[in-house]
Amino acid sequence: MLTIYGVYRSRASRNIWLCNELGIPFNQVPVIQANRLKDPNAADAPLHTRSAEFLKINPNGHVPAMKDGDLVLNESLAINLYLAKKHGGPLAPANAAEDGLMTMWTIWAAAEVEPVAIQILYNRVARPPAQRDEKAAQAAVAALKMPFAALDKELAATGYVVGGRFTVADINLAEVVRFASGAPEVFEAAPRVKAWLTACHARPAFKDMMAKREAEPA
Repeated sequence: MLTIYGVYRSRASRNIWLCNELGIPFNQVPVIQANRLKDPNAADAPLHTRSAEFLKINPNGHVPAMKDGDLVLNESLAINLYLAKKHGGPLAPANAAEDGLMTMWTIWAAAEVEPVAIQILYNRVARPPAQRDEKAAQAAVAALKMPFAALDKELAATGYVVGGRFTVADINLAEVVRFASGAPEVFEAAPRVKAWLTACHARPAFKDMMAKREAEPA
C-alpha cells in the first residue's frame, strides 16, 4: 500500500487531498516537523523530521515523503504529479501537451507564488501576533499582484488551468495559493482566482482533508 509520511498540518495535506480525490488507499505515518517540538531529542519525542528512522526515507529531513513499492519520492508537488499520472483519470494529463502544462503550472506555483505567499501565512496567520511583520506581509501582497493577475487571466476561459477541467494542477496550485488567504485584498484584485479557489475548497475531498487537518493539534 502507498505510504505517506507527514502529519495533516504539513504539505502532506496536498498528497492526502489528491488521494481522496482519486480514492487511493494509503497508510499515513504521522511524522511531525522537528521545529514544532520543544525538544526533538527527548526520549519520548514523537517521530519527527530529524528522527534517524525518518532520515532513512528522506535525508533532506522534510515532509512529506512517499513510498510506493520500491519507489521513494519527496517534494509534495512532484508526488502529486506522479500519483495522478500513475492512476490516470480526468485529473491526469490526457497527452504530452497537458503533461507539460501541468508541470509548468506546478513549477510556477512553487517558484512564483509559494515563497511569497508563505510570508502572508507567517505574518498574518500562523505566527503569534508579537512575532508578525506586517511590512513583510504588505511586501508579499505587492509581489503577488503580477502572478495573481497572470493566473486570473489563465482562468478566464474555462475556470481551470489545464484542459478545461479540474486536474492535479489545480490541486497543486490551490494548496500554494491558499497560503495567501490572509490577504483578501490580493484576491479582490483577481476575482477569477478567488472564485476558483472557493470552488476547489468546496470539493468533498478537500473538505475531508481539511477537517482532519484542523482536528490535529496546532
